[in-house]
Amino acid sequence: MKTLDLDLAARSYPIYIGAGLLGQAELLTRHVAGTRVAIVTNETVAPLYLAKLRAHVASLQPVEVVLPDGEQYKSLEVLNRIFDALLSARCDRRTTLIALGGGVVGDMAGFAAASYQRGIPFIQVPTTLLSQVDSSVGGKTGVNHALGKNMIGAFYQPHAVIIDTDTLITLPDRELSSGLAEVIKYGLIRDPEFFVWLEANLDKLLARDAEALAFAIHRCCRNKAEVVAADELESGVRATLNLGHTFGHAIETGMGYGAWLHGEAIAAGMAMAADLSQRLEWLTTAETARIEKLIRRARLPVRAPGSLSPARFLELMAVDKKVQDGRSRLVLLKHLGEAVVTDECPRTALEATLASMREAA
Repeated sequence: MKTLDLDLAARSYPIYIGAGLLGQAELLTRHVAGTRVAIVTNETVAPLYLAKLRAHVASLQPVEVVLPDGEQYKSLEVLNRIFDALLSARCDRRTTLIALGGGVVGDMAGFAAASYQRGIPFIQVPTTLLSQVDSSVGGKTGVNHALGKNMIGAFYQPHAVIIDTDTLITLPDRELSSGLAEVIKYGLIRDPEFFVWLEANLDKLLARDAEALAFAIHRCCRNKAEVVAADELESGVRATLNLGHTFGHAIETGMGYGAWLHGEAIAAGMAMAADLSQRLEWLTTAETARIEKLIRRARLPVRAPGSLSPARFLELMAVDKKVQDGRSRLVLLKHLGEAVVTDECPRTALEATLASMREAA
């Protein structure tokens, strides 16, 4: 087991990474604040791991909430099921909420924890690659709205993140590739040495080599912990973690939540950001080709759906958390391994990217 610490002064917490961690009861219970717990999971994860987690907290009167699985259920309506369960069981402010699942479960459980009685402790137990390397770390919580993804939520840090790499054994291939999009992102925005490592080791990750996965997860979590510690509330450098997300979120919203997996949309969004960066003469043709090649090798798309017109894309991109004073801001690449946030992208260059980086309709 490896342990990272996310340094946020009084709100600091550990990130544990290793195989078999779900079997270590004390690792979980040491972070339970009171005498009760509530476990939030979904219909896919529950049959696989809920019983093991339940056994560790059997003496803590566990409340269990099993949500439907899928991005389309990341809504205020489904979120209310968590509140219904907490209130029905008369859970108080010292009840610890445990998120057992992928990014949707973690985001919703975290938002519930932030909101219930104005805040209760919670623990992240991510079970997908995407949630292990990205969404479980950093305290972003929330739900989607029909008009925009993740537009309703809060920053709320967990008490601990427990990453059991063994859960990736049961992860479907498509979900594994989806998680690789966020893995590649860290190499693009701030860790060029990691990007080179990924070029050499991507096949091992696709084959679920345990050592390679553990290395990649640790490297990603370390990168994210450093960024979040420097800018918890995304007022500066943390926004660079959104490379590809303005394009990607537009794809998810425009196609209907769940049609594209989050990582698939982000992969296409990163390719679009690379294309736009090249048009601004920040990236070379060779660098853009390397980026697209790695994304393709991860079995991910590098083009947006042809059914989304450039005009529709612009409309969807206007509903983005990075918009400030009515001006859209994009995360682009100055170099391979260096991201910037800019609101000065020429409209003609953006429109050229939106027109060219689409599948055939």
